Amino acid sequence: MEGFINMVNAQLILLIYLCVGAYCCKKGMIDQHTKKKLIDLILKITLPCMIFNSFNKPLTPEVLQKTGMAFLVAFCIAILSYIFGKLLYNRYPAEKKSILQYCTLVNNSGFLGMPMVSAVYGAEGLLYASIFIIPNRIMMWTAGLSLFTVSDFKSKCKNIFLNPCIITVFLGMARQIFQIPLPEFLDKAAANIGAVTSPLSMMVIGTMLVGISWKTLLEPSIFYLAAVRLIGLPFIGLAIMRLFHFDPMLTGVSLILTGMPAGSTSALLAAKYGADEDYASRCIITTTIMSLVTIPLLMLFI
Repeated sequence: MEGFINMVNAQLILLIYLCVGAYCCKKGMIDQHTKKKLIDLILKITLPCMIFNSFNKPLTPEVLQKTGMAFLVAFCIAILSYIFGKLLYNRYPAEKKSILQYCTLVNNSGFLGMPMVSAVYGAEGLLYASIFIIPNRIMMWTAGLSLFTVSDFKSKCKNIFLNPCIITVFLGMARQIFQIPLPEFLDKAAANIGAVTSPLSMMVIGTMLVGISWKTLLEPSIFYLAAVRLIGLPFIGLAIMRLFHFDPMLTGVSLILTGMPAGSTSALLAAKYGADEDYASRCIITTTIMSLVTIPLLMLFI
């Protein structure tokens, strides 16, 4: 119950950020160009700083065991997400099928999930979350990208290993393993920059709500995606965690990240490679709104 209450409080705070973002967009303070720049700022600067700061704790056998377990569950979920995408959407036309597959495979664990974990579990939870998102990021730039285009092995590796968040995870792990000391001012600066990730990311998501037709969000295929993405996969993840006897915090972190809505990159890739960008945007918005309800409810099962 404590996890549920903490999540509700965190969701209410994030909801305020979301409303501020919608207000700023409606008043013209954030336009499309500004939104793209803010997304770059989050993904390339503030989120990596938040991840790096989460590795600022001693490396113990217990931490190693928990990070290994988090990675194992995340890897299993990533494989299941890929299989489900291949099997569950064959009834839909190709232009929608590729988006539904991608949205099942790739979620918003980095852009939305990391700030949410940070709000509920702090730096310790964020450490495990940083490891948990690695399989999802690998699938994003390999199997996920292949749903829209064909890319060679070199390009896939480049997309994975040059991703700022993945680079930061490796830097953080090196710092933790070798106990590399950093000047206090540098640590503090990274922590402060990372702290703006939660409000900034939710404000950007809030801008997506402006100007949409709410009726277009009620398409049955999108609700089907939401059932798979927000309910089915988290409960499968929960079953795996119960099997391995995860502690409550690690279970909570894993549930939050597994139950994240469709990844925002689905709309970007759809636009770039000629898929249905409008449909992808509706999948993102609908699952994001629904996740504000489903995530706290999932915490009741911990």
